[in-house]
This record gives sequence, structure tokens and C-alpha cells, in this order.
Amino acid sequence: MESTQSKKRKSRDTGRAKSKPKATETLEIAQGPPKTKKLKRSAQDADLDQSLRANVKADSSDEDDTDNEDNCDAESSDAATSDPDSEEDEGSVDGDIDEDDKQEASTSVNDLPEGSNLTLPPIAGDEAETFAALNLSERTSKAVDEMGFETMTAIQRRAIPPGLAGKDILGAAKTGSGKTLAFLIPAVEILSSLRFKPRNGTGVIVVAPTRELALQIFKVARELMEHHSQTFGIVMGGANRRAEAEKLSKGVNLLIATPGRLLDHLQNTPFVFKHLRSLVIDEADRILEIGFEDEMRQIIKVLPKDERQTMLFSATQTTKVEDLARISLRPGPLYINVDEEKKFSTAEGLEQGYIICDADKRFLLLYSFLYRTHKQKKIIVFFSSRASVKYYTELLNYHDLPALELHGKLKQQKRTSTFFEFCNAKQGILLCTDVAARGLDIPAVDWIIQFDPPDDPRDYIHRVGRTARANAKGRSLMFLLPSEVGFLSYLKSAKVPVVEFEFPAKKIYNIQSALEKRISQNYYLNNSAKDGFRSYLHAYASHSLRTVFDINKLDLAKVAKSFGLTTPPRVDTTIGASMSKNKKQQGRRAYGSQPPQAKRFKKG
Repeated sequence: MESTQSKKRKSRDTGRAKSKPKATETLEIAQGPPKTKKLKRSAQDADLDQSLRANVKADSSDEDDTDNEDNCDAESSDAATSDPDSEEDEGSVDGDIDEDDKQEASTSVNDLPEGSNLTLPPIAGDEAETFAALNLSERTSKAVDEMGFETMTAIQRRAIPPGLAGKDILGAAKTGSGKTLAFLIPAVEILSSLRFKPRNGTGVIVVAPTRELALQIFKVARELMEHHSQTFGIVMGGANRRAEAEKLSKGVNLLIATPGRLLDHLQNTPFVFKHLRSLVIDEADRILEIGFEDEMRQIIKVLPKDERQTMLFSATQTTKVEDLARISLRPGPLYINVDEEKKFSTAEGLEQGYIICDADKRFLLLYSFLYRTHKQKKIIVFFSSRASVKYYTELLNYHDLPALELHGKLKQQKRTSTFFEFCNAKQGILLCTDVAARGLDIPAVDWIIQFDPPDDPRDYIHRVGRTARANAKGRSLMFLLPSEVGFLSYLKSAKVPVVEFEFPAKKIYNIQSALEKRISQNYYLNNSAKDGFRSYLHAYASHSLRTVFDINKLDLAKVAKSFGLTTPPRVDTTIGASMSKNKKQQGRRAYGSQPPQAKRFKKG
């Protein structure tokens, strides 16, 4: 008999909002600012939203601050102190569980059918265009149909058939290509065919670089496993570790995890994973970029290899990704690259532009643009530092422009609630750092604004990848100073087509004097503005493309005006200049507090 919790899960709405903005190369601004309107949250996915948030209890201990934005995604190994029996912690493991299966996971190999007994449905091969042609199980087919998918994307056509056949896969695909279903469908089918039960432990592990991406994969997995009996769950830094351990001990068949927290549980939590049949590493290049190379090597070393299929996906193929593939994949993996024949590196439905303006006009232009569009459009604005995001979010809200912020320094509970609030909104503004630039599938984003230029063309591609997803339309705008136009040649070499957008000077709202007056009279905003100014210069000084982004060419007085300051605060820019030439190669803070080999790995 189905539980009440199971019935509630089956009642959620899986509808998705879509947006099709019209293309243009001229940015027009209304004569006067319209009345403000707060973010609207749709009722769609409300039940799912609530359940997902319940999985994320913020760690009560303060996280260490770090000057590197990428390091802020590193997982905290400190155990959360919130009550593991509280109602908010329930639901991180889903799926209908019989009373007999609620016992602690069994360590008996005989509980699980042998690998040779695995019988997956016949597949049509690369010529299959629709999900129906894959001959999936009835339960998976029903879920895919309810999710509204019929025709497969390129990565799905090429990855799902060999994935169902149990082959190892090395996939090169950009975000927004549909690769989440490309690895989840084979994973779910394997668990279903082997009739996994909670007592059999973990059969599939999906590793994602950030908490937001892990939550997003969890959401898709929940929809895909709606009619399956297998359990699934998520473990990640910032969540209640003790509650996660209790769930794992009862048996989580499909586990989604961030690297730091996964290694923590592998080392310190007694749970069964010796029946592991599939390991998925998503956004492998991003995992390595933010400093999880050692953790991934340890994870791969301890996980069983004999009957394990590995699927590794990466937007870019770097030397480190190749090394990770070498130690994780079996000999002779299938290499899939769906982007080799593409003329451009970005989505076809994406209209991309840039605008050149002086430093003191940057915020005025941004403010004018947001006032014109925020009522009708969903907009993401990227900045180079957390302090800049914090300051400009406060400033916009002071000026009756409702905006959300997302960056690595926020507590996990706040990050999660902000992420889902913006996902569910029909229009609004999200200010963020590159923590939101990889892998996240935020529905119906109309505009990507790069207020601070990215570190390199690859980061540019990831940022604009938040819009024009799944064959939808989208637009992007990048702000450049006159001294930064050299960045355009790098974009051209990376096959990124951009055109110059026009923005008439008479359409810019002249609020500079009012802005400076407010900043000078508000102690809190004044300090926040100074912090933002300093962090902007530090980020600028540590830029990898220093021939283009030369801090010595900046007019600091004009930069200060963009922060509402009449005079530039004193800043030691040598701090940023002394940083590694390539910020991506910096290691994150040490994992946990115990030595890597302080405890033996537990295999069940």
C-alpha cells in the first residue's frame, strides 16, 4: 500500500515554462522607469521545490572564507548539528520501500542478481531518433512521456544506446545538450533490470561539481524514477551529514553526490556500495578546476571496478580530464563528441552582443537596462567577485529593483532557496558569480548580462550557456571597457559570434548624483561599496588574460564612480597581481581536518 509521502510525490506538476524572446541588435530603453514588480513564483513544482529544500539543512558551523570564488564550491566536511530526526531532513532518499526493505542494508552478495543475469531491452542503435525507439522499460517510458520528452538530442541519441549496453563512455558535450537524461536513463534501467532493493545498497553513483548541479540532477532523477521502486538520494556539503549517513545505511540505490561529501561518507559511513554497477562523473572538467582532483582519485580507487560501468562527461577535454578518464574508464571506452561538427561554440538560438562604455557609465547603463526589462524578462547578471554581487544586489534593492544574489559565500540553505526561487520565477533578476555558470538548468532565461567580462572564452561559453537551452532562444550582452576590446579576438578564435549592440546615451538614466549621495549617507552601503570596489580590482589584477585586462590601464576614479563612490578607496592591487597566472589552477582549502588515510575505506 502506497505511503502518503509517495502519493504526494506523484501529484507534483512537471510543467515547464518556456520563453521565446525576439532577436534584435539594438537595445532600446523606455523614456521613464516602469513601476517595479517583485519576482513572481509560479505554483509549478511547488511540491518538488519543498522536498528538495528539505534535503539541505545549513551547517551550523561557519564555513571558512576564501578569496577564490571557485574554492567556495568545495564541500565542507564538518557534520551538521541540526536534528537528524527533524521533518526537514526527511526525503533525501526517495522511492517506495516495503517494510521488509527498511532494514539496514545487507552485505550479502546473494541478495543481488549476478551481472550475467542483466537483461536490458534491445536498442535500435544510433539511428533511433525518439525515446520510444529505445524500447525502454514501461516504467521509464511512462516517466519520460510525463516529462514531456519525445525526440532525443544528439548526445542522447549517441550515448543512451551504448549506455544501456553497459559500455564505458567518455562524452564531450556542452551544458544544455540534454546529457543529464543521457546518463540517468541507462543508470535507472540498470537498477530496474537488476531489481535493486534498499538492502542491496548503492548501485549507481552520480558525482557533480557543485551543490546546485547535484540538486538539479536529483530533481530530474526524481521525475525519471517516479514509477520505479528503487530508492534514490543526495549527499552534499552543507547538508545534515548524520541524517545522510542514516539514509545511506538503510540503502540508497541511486546516489547523487558532490565529491567532498561523497569521499567523507566512503571513508566514515558504513554503507553498502560493493554492488556498484555504474559511476557517472558529470562536468568532470569543472570538478577538477575547483580542486577536487585528489578526492576523485581516492573515490575511484575505493569503488569496486569489476562490474562497474563508468560514464564521464566533460564540456572540455583537458589533460587532467584525460588523466581522470584513464584511471576511471575501462580500456577501449566509447568517445562521443557531439560538438565537433558545429560551426559555432555556442547555441544556434543565442544572439550575442557586446557594448563598449567607460567605467563610470557601466552601472548607469546596467541600471537603465534592468529597469527596462525586469518586468518582462528573466535575467542573470555575472560579476567577477562575491563582494560585487553582494553590493550591487543591495544597491538595486535600495532603488526598488528586486534582485536575488547567488555566490559561494552564502550558506547552503540560502543558496538552495535562492536557486529554486529564481527557477520558479517567470521574470526577475539574479546577480551571481561563476558559481552559477556551469551545468545549471534554470528555465526560460531570456538575458545573460556579463557585467564583468569572464576570465577566458571558455568561461564566456559557460556563462551564456544558461540561456538558449534545448533549442530555445536567448540573448546575451557583455560589457567591455575601451581597453578591453582585445578580448573579442579571443572569442573569435573560440568560434563565438558576437556583434556590437547600440545603446543611445540619451536613454541612460542619469542617477549618478543621487547614487553618490545615497552611498555617502548610508554607512552600510558605503562599506559594502568599498568592499565591492576592492574585490573588483583584486579580481581584475588576477585575470589570466593580462594583456587584455591590464589593471594599469584602469581609470580608478571612473571605476569608483561605478560603485557610487566619489573618490577611490586605497587598494593594494599587488594582492591580486601576486596570485597564480591562471586562477583555475589554484587548489582549494584542505579537505576536512583529518589526514586522508586516517580511516580505512569501508566497502560494506
